[in-house]
Amino acid sequence: MSAPQHRAAEALSEADLERLQALLDALPAPLEPLDVSMADGYLCGVLLQPEAVPLERWLPPIIDSEGRPLPARVNDELIALLRRRHKELNLAIVGRQWFDPWVFELDEDASPSETVLPWVAGFAHALDAHPALMKLPEEPLLEPLAALYLHLDPEDLEDADALLEEIESLEPPPDLEAAVEGLVSAVLMLADVSRPLKPQTSAGRAGPGRSRPRQSGRR
Repeated sequence: MSAPQHRAAEALSEADLERLQALLDALPAPLEPLDVSMADGYLCGVLLQPEAVPLERWLPPIIDSEGRPLPARVNDELIALLRRRHKELNLAIVGRQWFDPWVFELDEDASPSETVLPWVAGFAHALDAHPALMKLPEEPLLEPLAALYLHLDPEDLEDADALLEEIESLEPPPDLEAAVEGLVSAVLMLADVSRPLKPQTSAGRAGPGRSRPRQSGRR
């Protein structure tokens, strides 16, 4: 077996996640950084753009959601942790492999949509900051976007009639596991549109497959 062309990204541990959140929380006012769940959804939105978004463009909307100027220097450890997650998600998306979104269970009364809402809000923030994906043909985007945006308040989508109509045709996920799997499935469906796989030139070689997740993604 030949050696892989790309070394697998090292997944962030629970300690890494806590450290990343602490570094985001430590950013000075008036900056309003994303939390780790929103940042995860945001990075997926960045990675689904049809053209690669460089660090100097994808980092600022994480550091401040309102677009204010960044500090002269951003903590190197914070950037390193975000870049590790960016790499991990990119490898999953390129390989059309399932991944565990950073979704965190709330109290027992929270609905699945309420629980995944921060992640979806981060994803929507990415598409606002980097709109190239939304300039692609609308029809193939509708189904996966509806699967994500059904968790948002419909009033936030008042100018998207076709998307709202698609959302109304969907049933809400029955539980958190289904909601989390829906996030991943929608991301991979969008990747098929914005980052299509290149045809294999060797006879008999199949492209990357979508393996089922080994766990629900619940944390």
